[in-house]
Amino acid sequence: MLTDNPTELRSPAPSLLMRGVKWLLAKRPPVFPHDEAGFHAVMAGRTLPGDAAMPESFRNRYQVEEREVLGSLVVTIHPRSGPAAWHMLYFHGGGFVRPMFKEHWPLVAAMVDACGISVTVPLYPMVPEAPYHAQDDLADAVYAELAASHDPAQIILNGDSAGGHMALALALRQVEAGGPLPGKLALFAPWLDLGLADPAIAAVEPHDVMLKIGTLRACGALVAAGRAMDAPAVSPLYAAAQDLAQLPPTRIWTGRHDLFIVDSRTFAAKLRAAGADAKLYEYEAAPHVFMAITPTREAKDVFGLLRAFIAA
Repeated sequence: MLTDNPTELRSPAPSLLMRGVKWLLAKRPPVFPHDEAGFHAVMAGRTLPGDAAMPESFRNRYQVEEREVLGSLVVTIHPRSGPAAWHMLYFHGGGFVRPMFKEHWPLVAAMVDACGISVTVPLYPMVPEAPYHAQDDLADAVYAELAASHDPAQIILNGDSAGGHMALALALRQVEAGGPLPGKLALFAPWLDLGLADPAIAAVEPHDVMLKIGTLRACGALVAAGRAMDAPAVSPLYAAAQDLAQLPPTRIWTGRHDLFIVDSRTFAAKLRAAGADAKLYEYEAAPHVFMAITPTREAKDVFGLLRAFIAA
């Protein structure tokens, strides 16, 4: 059943804590350089950082499983009571080129706690040290394993930023292949067009304390590796309507001070036009992947909506 309105403003003004965190983010060195030349310089001379380790406290708070798939570590976190009815496959963000941040682990824990679900986290290989298809191959393999042991109708695909792209791209590959589809799709500030082609994005850039257009376009070109930027496999924003129509119920959460808000709106409208059950939740003045700031009012609202989405 379609939701009544494809877009809903959940927070008309930022909370005091969100304001403070944004101020701190603006003062810190950026995760990514704020210009294209800086991005290329960092990537050319870098030593690949490792994934942030899961906090050891998780082993006491949850049931934790670890295994290797295609040479990559895959971590599953269950509630303390054991495997849950719903299982989330979560892909972390980082522009496809940065491994798991320490901030991602509290986000995973918050979803386990708030929603009572199990969450599987693939620590996938990075571009350019690995080809882009290595990320897709791992995503497909982990999903195939999960779908073979768990009812696909009770699997939810989720990811933030580049991870949101990975979750959506995985669902679209399942549509194309005629494979088992997940029951639901949840996207946190997804990167939908690696080329950021919409000129309206420029109006948001001065308000985004984390992301810059030139940097993202350079990163997107690196990941695309010569493929057309408007190919759906590269930029899911351009997926065909007949494929979008087959996607499971989808919810998107994005802050209004996030470059990706423009494409999130376009994509939500495309989903609705295709007949899909989709809704976009917006948060005034919230930065990129604001739900990772788990103590904020805004993040808690996201987790409440996610819980209700899963339970519906």
